Amino acid sequence: MAPPADPFEITDEPAPAAPQPARRPVVSTAYLDGLNEEQRKAVTHDSGPLLVLAGAGTGKTRVLTTRIAHQLITGRARPAQVLAVTFTNKAAREMLERVASLIGGAADGMFLGTFHSIGVRVLRRHAELIGLKSNFTILDTDDQTRLIKQLLQAEGVDDKKWPARVLSGIIQRWKDRALTPEKVSGEEAGEFANGKAAEIYKQYQTRLQEVNAVDFGDLIMHCVTLWQTHPDVLEIYHRRFRHILVDEYQDTNVAQYLWLRLLAQGTQDVCCVGDDDQSIYGWRGAEVGNILRFEKDFPGATIVRLERNYRSTPHILAAASHLISHNEGRLGKTLWTDIKEGERISLKGVWDGDEEARTIGEEIEALQRDKHKLSQIAILVRAGFQTREFEERFITLGLPYRVIGGPRFYERAEVRDAMAYCRVIVQHDDDLAFERIYNTPRRGLGDSALRTLRVIQRANKVSLFEATRRALETDELKGRQRKSLGDLIKNFERWRAMLDGMSHIEVVETMLDESGYTDMLRLDRSPEAEGRLENLKELTNALQEFDSLPAFLEHVALLTDIAEKAGSDMVSIMTLHAAKGLEFDTVFLPGWEEGLFPNQRALDDKGLSGLEEERRLAYVGLTRARKRAYVSFAANRRIFNQWQAAIPSRFLNELPKDRLAESSDAGLYATYSAGHHGGLRDQASGFDYESLGVTGRGRTRWRDETLDDRRAVEGDKPDLSIGQRVFHQKFGYGRIVAVDGNKLDIEFEKAGQKKVLDSFIEAA
Repeated sequence: MAPPADPFEITDEPAPAAPQPARRPVVSTAYLDGLNEEQRKAVTHDSGPLLVLAGAGTGKTRVLTTRIAHQLITGRARPAQVLAVTFTNKAAREMLERVASLIGGAADGMFLGTFHSIGVRVLRRHAELIGLKSNFTILDTDDQTRLIKQLLQAEGVDDKKWPARVLSGIIQRWKDRALTPEKVSGEEAGEFANGKAAEIYKQYQTRLQEVNAVDFGDLIMHCVTLWQTHPDVLEIYHRRFRHILVDEYQDTNVAQYLWLRLLAQGTQDVCCVGDDDQSIYGWRGAEVGNILRFEKDFPGATIVRLERNYRSTPHILAAASHLISHNEGRLGKTLWTDIKEGERISLKGVWDGDEEARTIGEEIEALQRDKHKLSQIAILVRAGFQTREFEERFITLGLPYRVIGGPRFYERAEVRDAMAYCRVIVQHDDDLAFERIYNTPRRGLGDSALRTLRVIQRANKVSLFEATRRALETDELKGRQRKSLGDLIKNFERWRAMLDGMSHIEVVETMLDESGYTDMLRLDRSPEAEGRLENLKELTNALQEFDSLPAFLEHVALLTDIAEKAGSDMVSIMTLHAAKGLEFDTVFLPGWEEGLFPNQRALDDKGLSGLEEERRLAYVGLTRARKRAYVSFAANRRIFNQWQAAIPSRFLNELPKDRLAESSDAGLYATYSAGHHGGLRDQASGFDYESLGVTGRGRTRWRDETLDDRRAVEGDKPDLSIGQRVFHQKFGYGRIVAVDGNKLDIEFEKAGQKKVLDSFIEAA
């Protein structure tokens, strides 16, 4: 009898030992043509566990799909005996299509899907063993948060101080590690919700069971629990799946690792494909250690290294390989290629982010004049807030672009919220803006309060803001609603009045703090929260370029929205994380500065392991480029209305000098002090920015803080006099109005009069 179409519709009887599956006659081995030696070795590996270490651009997907086809064509496996696991549904569909084209038809009965889709199938068949019914519901993020909020309130926990969304993230991270409520220790639970996090997690799981529901973390964790507690059920899948293949193994978390280890106990034919040098998702639970200990987990395993790259030039590969070789936690491989040498990597220093965007824009225009397709150009940033300067610059230049993996800067939720606050400050009658933020952050104002305001609005033909004012004079609103709306109206009136005596930048910063919006993001422990805070800081940076808040709002409103058309030629802007798996002829890598890249929070939170993941991210960025790679860094970054001197990233010192363009050479190497693996902090030591391409105002303005301190001690200072025009790194340009020893009173053009030390200014 033919195997069932559904691999989970199986009997519990053991499969007959004989006869052996009939081998299909091998008509042709054409599917092996074109494979290099290592690829062919991985495809035809016959017995025992196999780890394919597939470097960037080495044909990983081709090897994986061809290996599946080889197993089927040669009769080593029936389709129903094959289980192939991917991380996305898109990848699963593409692999299924490739296998079908190689074998000349659909592989009926083979199961190829994501960890979660397979988990759903398993749990629906055995739901009763984990206390569920087979028609269980899978909750989305909003449902999870709402349920947890109910539990927090029932426990008397202040959900403003301990947001449900944050606890939801904590619980999901526990599930990524297969930690059921009983396994969460007091130390693990920490101080969240006054130490009640573990208890609420237990209540949450109980409540899910009561409503016959699971969340995404349960789809893996419940399978692990099921197989650990019911070995007879596990044996069913051992008998069925004799050939297991896993893609992107370096991205598996602890729960997925345990899931695979349990399932793989029934067979020696386990093939995992991945690249330890491209493990960049530790912030969402991925454990690079899973791939590093493959040989220990599967004794006698064969490791095949795919090192021949079909994407990038030798200069790019050599630079990326030299950079990643500084990581200690890796199995090791060296990429090589037959592609002609190509261009060396360009390394350029600039004054600030604006100049960086302008320089890259000019370079892209030059490439465009040489008939370079914009769709083959990408700008890969470490943090989402970096996209704003490029977006505004490209709009000015008329360069079409798309932001991949997220909305454009001014379309991001936190930016739109902050802009809505600004719009209400400037124009109280902006109903759309007021409605967007009247309960953001949450102030206990629900739909009932809004309905009350709208009734008053329609009856009096006034704005929502004015309707709120009038509602406060009546008894229409409840006590808490009245207080919250009363405080909000007073705040808006006060913030508006502040515009007469303070800079619009200070007003916006004050508004973000006093409204509770900044604190809302600071309390958020989700991986995205830091990026959202950075976006707010970048918004205040954007205000610097305008004389008033209305002028800024008008600028944003008039920004031309470049419509995205299918197949249109556009520059791609995205984060380095979003770029994994993509490739472009030309790649720009801006912002290679300490604190930004490597990211300071990653270093603070994870130390050396955080640094190594940041280095893997740099490796991923470089290996996205086929022909050209441009790396840049700025001498200064404006952070929350303050200029901060930036130190070039330590990763620049790890790029081999002989792979860099001649214009980007020796100053960095002669002066940069490495030795970062201990304290993870750099020693500023006087960078020769001119040799790295920092020219014009950037070269004359910038001054390293250590040099400033040394100059103050040594007495090396410029001759200064009253009336002289000078420049200060933080306060900008000004004129000296008084001199008292080494103390100067300076009237700055934008910052007003300040008293500063002479060691921190220079002649303009």
